[in-house]
This record gives sequence, structure tokens and C-alpha cells, in this order.
Amino acid sequence: MQLNFSACRKTVTTTTGRGPEQVRTRNVRAVSLPSLTRRLFPLGLVFLTSGIATAVVGPFLGLFLSTAVDASPVQVTVFLMVASLSGVAMSWAIGRISDRRPMRRLLLVVAALAGCVGTGLTAVVRDYWVLLALTATATAIAGSLYPQSFAYARQVLQRDDPSRAAMGISTLRTVFSIAWVGGPTLAAFLLEAGDFSWVYGAAALMYLIAALVAIRWLPEMEAPASPRAEDGPVSSRAPRVLIPILVGFTLLQTAMVLGVQAMPLFTSTELNGSIGDAGLILGLCAALEIPLMLGFGWLSTRVPLRVIILAGTVCAVIYQALALSATSIWMLTAAQLPNALFIAATSGLGISYVQDMMPRFPGRATTMFTNTFPIGNILAAPLFGLSQQYGFRLAFGLNLGLCVLGLVLLALARSRPADTPQPTNFDQEKATEQA
Repeated sequence: MQLNFSACRKTVTTTTGRGPEQVRTRNVRAVSLPSLTRRLFPLGLVFLTSGIATAVVGPFLGLFLSTAVDASPVQVTVFLMVASLSGVAMSWAIGRISDRRPMRRLLLVVAALAGCVGTGLTAVVRDYWVLLALTATATAIAGSLYPQSFAYARQVLQRDDPSRAAMGISTLRTVFSIAWVGGPTLAAFLLEAGDFSWVYGAAALMYLIAALVAIRWLPEMEAPASPRAEDGPVSSRAPRVLIPILVGFTLLQTAMVLGVQAMPLFTSTELNGSIGDAGLILGLCAALEIPLMLGFGWLSTRVPLRVIILAGTVCAVIYQALALSATSIWMLTAAQLPNALFIAATSGLGISYVQDMMPRFPGRATTMFTNTFPIGNILAAPLFGLSQQYGFRLAFGLNLGLCVLGLVLLALARSRPADTPQPTNFDQEKATEQA
């Protein structure tokens, strides 16, 4: 059964401002929210299953390497570095080709099957070098499923109801967060009931379900940046304004990662708390993020994305200052509200913000944003080492500096005045055909 993308629509006339001959007909769709939800439901299943697959293996990767594989500390470090770097490189390469050919669904299927193969083999293989090779290939390809899913969603939303694009993206990001709320708990249960074979076997099953959903219910999408004779050559060069914006997001991601890594040790060594207290604090933050992401998604239909993201970054500065000065567990717990506001605003809407600047290249734009996560992981490692040496309160002092610098970069970098994507030739041509 193929999804039906037809919708109630009306025709309006828009002018490009380049002369009367440039007046074009553009299709504006009146799509109800329930209808849009039904169309995104299969993609939501892909997000949920792939999110569970990553959530059950991600938090326990170090434990798996240290205990099941018996890797040395140096081998664990090399493995984690290779996993991050290969994921960035593979996602970047796939993102560059994904916008020029009608292959988005195919890429989702290939990435999900690669994840199934990678985790399926990891369930039975315990040789370090074989696992390292799987990480650099199959697991790296599977990593492209996350950005390509958002790129697919962007095309669906932009085609049906552009005004709700940011809201739809934020909602799907919430589904991924829900997967991470339950994923680690499921992994812990599987480890108690069996071993890592069960954990990676469950991840392989989730990837397989994601692939089957994509094959069965997701139609192939057009190539938004395919060259057309009347368009002339299509430039894939990113706008210069993206450089400080992406650097700013990378600094914020580094602070986010370092804060999570330091939290258990900070609560136990500096605040006389326990590991359980750290778990409750992190869980509270994750629980707050979900409704806030939905709320920010709704707000994005009324307020420019840039304003929401800057407000969220201000909350990041406030949180890091509160954490740095915290002297008790309850103070750190109360500070999770601005922390959740920060994460919900930047993680939920940052994708749409970057996509708006490259409307013809949603795959490449999404990949550039999502690559700030693994790069932040890499940058956080030496900062965590400094915190181990000089005290874990230092981690939040470093985070405060990173967030202030990130806020400055995001505030100085200005995108299009309206913070919305301009109509593309692809949109106009489709609109003319359907009118």
C-alpha cells in the first residue's frame, strides 16, 4: 500500500521580484494536522525502532568492549574514536549524494539493513579487529539513517504543509527521545536476563523492522536538487553563514556531552550524592525534554526559529552557571528545567533551522547538523580528562565558557530575515503540475 500524498489545495500567484515574466503559480496545500500525522506515522515507526536500536547499545558500548571483548583502555579509546570519525565521514558522503537522485527511501532501507547486519554480527562476534571493521563500515552506514530520516521528513512536510515543517521535525525528534528514555532500561533488563548477545540481537531486530517499514510504507521521494535545464547549474556550496552556526551548535553539543559524562562523578564527589541521584537528575531532564520539544514545535509556527534557538541557548548559559555554583543535589535538580529548555530548543529545532538555509539540499543540511553530535563527543573527551585531574566542577565551568561562545556565534550569524526557506524551482514545478 502506497501512501497517498494528495491533499486539498488551492492555487495562488507569487512573484519572484525579477520582472513580470517571472510570475509563477505555486501550490499551497491546506493539510489538516491529523492527515499530516497519518502520513508521518510510518516514518515515526522508523524513528522509534532505529532509536531503540541505538539506545540499547550506545550507553553500554564501553562496558561491552571492556568485559565481553576484553579490550584494553587504549583499544577502547581507539574504537570509540573510529566509531565517531567513520560515522561522520560516512554520513557526510551519503548526504552529499542523497539530494541529487530519487533515492532517499533506498538510503533509509540500506542504512537500516546495514545496522541489522552490524548489530547481528556483533551479537556473536567477539574479535576486536572484526568488530572495529564492522564499526567503520556497517555501523557507520547505519549512522546515516538518522539524518536521512529527517531529510525524508523535511521533503514530506515541505511538499504537504511547509508552515508545519519545523513542528513535524520537532515531533519526530521527540519520538527519538522517547526511544532513548526506554532503550537503556530495556538493555539493562536484557543484560540481566542474558548477555550482550541478547542486547545486540534486539538491536538487529529493531533495525530489521525499520527496514521493513521503509520498504512497505514509505514511497520514494523526488530529488530536490536534481539538475534541470531551465535552472542552470545547481550549486551545492553551503551558505557562509552556516560556518559560525555549525561551530556554535558543535560547542553546545560538546557542553551537553561533557555535562552528561561528568554528572555521576560530580554528584558523588562534589555534592555528596550518589550514582542513583545522578540517574534521577538525568531522567528528569529527559522527561522534561519531551513535552518541551512538542511545545517548541507548536511555537515554531508562530515565532521565528532563530528566536527560539537563541532563547534556548540563553537557557544553556543559565543552566551551566547554576550547575557550576550548585552546592546540593536539590539545586542541581532544580536546574534541570533550563537544561531541558536548552536541549529541547536546540536539538528539536536546530535541524529545521539548518535545513531552512539549504532548502534544495535537505540531506546534506541535516547531515551537517547531526554531525555536530559525534564531533562534540570527540571534543568532550579531553575536557573530561581535565575534569578528572582538577575536579568535576571544572567540567561545568568549561561548559559555561562553551555555551557563552556558542551563544555569541549564533547571535552574530544571521540567516534569511524570515528564517524560512524560499520557494524552490522544484516546489514551483510540482505546484504547476498539480494545479
